[in-house]
Amino acid sequence: MARKFADITFTPAVRAAQTRYGSRDKNERFEQGKVSGDVLGAMETAFIQARDGFYQATANEDGWPYVQFRGGPIGFLKVLDERTIGYADFRGNIQYLSVGNLAANDRVALILMDYANQRRLKIWARARIVHQEDDPEMLARLEDPNYRAPVERAVVMTVEAVDWNCPKHITARFTDDEIGDVVGPLQKRIAELEAAAIQA
Repeated sequence: MARKFADITFTPAVRAAQTRYGSRDKNERFEQGKVSGDVLGAMETAFIQARDGFYQATANEDGWPYVQFRGGPIGFLKVLDERTIGYADFRGNIQYLSVGNLAANDRVALILMDYANQRRLKIWARARIVHQEDDPEMLARLEDPNYRAPVERAVVMTVEAVDWNCPKHITARFTDDEIGDVVGPLQKRIAELEAAAIQA
């Protein structure tokens, strides 16, 4: 079990809640685990690289949380090394809530979903904003030349903890491409049968 995520999340208030609701004994194993849980292994890397979006949480100076969905082409969230991930930040609604929050508080939490296979990866990290004039090589490394969206900056994150979450209540959902992979061959076969019927 991974220790780092417990170090970050199991505050005294959380431990008290675990005690009250009878799960403290089960959760202590995370604190005593032999695996640090602060590096990205092959399984986490493959999972991240297959995603086309994730949920990102930040908090402002007053402690108010803000959760935003970040989307792009598959693999736009890139694994730079076993402790570093990043993405090109595309121009959006120009409110800059996440960017502003990160300027005041570099803590960030990500939830990456694979709805079709009912899997979820949580990442806690420290984020920094990188502008073109500060590190053009980093922006070039994170940009996808085939995705035509203006890149305003990059967000580069140092991973502090990762955790695979329980799939119990994840509702299976499918993208158009995932449905197409299943339905496409059926549609092709129907077309072949219809063509054969017309010729008969």
